[in-house]
Amino acid sequence: MTTITPGRAVRRTRSAHGAERTRRLLTRLVVGGLLALYGLVSIYPFLWMVSAAFKDRWEVVRGGHLVPARPTWETLIGTWNRLHFFDYFLNSVQVTLLTTVLTLVVYAAAGYAFAVLRFPGRTMLSRLFVSLLFVPGITVMLPIVLLENRMGILGTHLGLVLPFVNGTAPLSVLLMTGAFTAVPQELRDQARVDGAGEIRVFTRVHLPLARPALITVALLTAIPTWNEYLLTRVSLNDPGTYTLPLGLQALAAESVPHYNDLMAGALIVVIPVVLLFLSLQRYFVGGLVGAVKG
Repeated sequence: MTTITPGRAVRRTRSAHGAERTRRLLTRLVVGGLLALYGLVSIYPFLWMVSAAFKDRWEVVRGGHLVPARPTWETLIGTWNRLHFFDYFLNSVQVTLLTTVLTLVVYAAAGYAFAVLRFPGRTMLSRLFVSLLFVPGITVMLPIVLLENRMGILGTHLGLVLPFVNGTAPLSVLLMTGAFTAVPQELRDQARVDGAGEIRVFTRVHLPLARPALITVALLTAIPTWNEYLLTRVSLNDPGTYTLPLGLQALAAESVPHYNDLMAGALIVVIPVVLLFLSLQRYFVGGLVGAVKG
């Protein structure tokens, strides 16, 4: 009969714990290495775009290193000036800003109604909004164009803004409803006891507490609107109304397109949304988590 002494039992326990720590460390290293590799593969096209935007056309054709041998601003400046990108930039800002503001105003109110108020058909309408997430936007593009043509707004920025606002409805309502549902009932009751009406409860109690969700909705609206190409291509015919994606397409449609010019144009399109996301990313995750909990 073998007797296990306390010292031997302690050594076996320590050995088992050491082996477990080693397995966890190896697992983290493998997972971390795979994620780092995936991140490098994902970000490489963006790095190549930035690099090509600061190269001349001959260096881009020759290939070579990712870092430009002779970095130059001439490509960016020339692309900006030659294609009137400033006009396209202003058009994109106008469309994106108006779409985002209208989305926040309309769907913050709708989310409050679904989360707080009680009215006939509330549950059915809420589910209907969520179900619209599964409707491909391309299926309603032709009806949108025909309707806007009858309304006389086809080819205008308003003809872009209204479909964009409508397209953000399902996700915006879902996020705002979740955020407002998470607001404690006691805060609403206290505000009403103090004499606040429904509008004041909405603006003074719920909106400040739902700031992460509002910023999340703003980002999820602004970025797709800024990058939208298909509807703008179908709707806009006057170059004076073009947004940045259409300006980039015009650059690519030249008889002899140059890759450094294309990458410079793409960089001009991408930089604003990247800066916007980086400045608001801390609210983005909080808005999503708060909406899911709600």
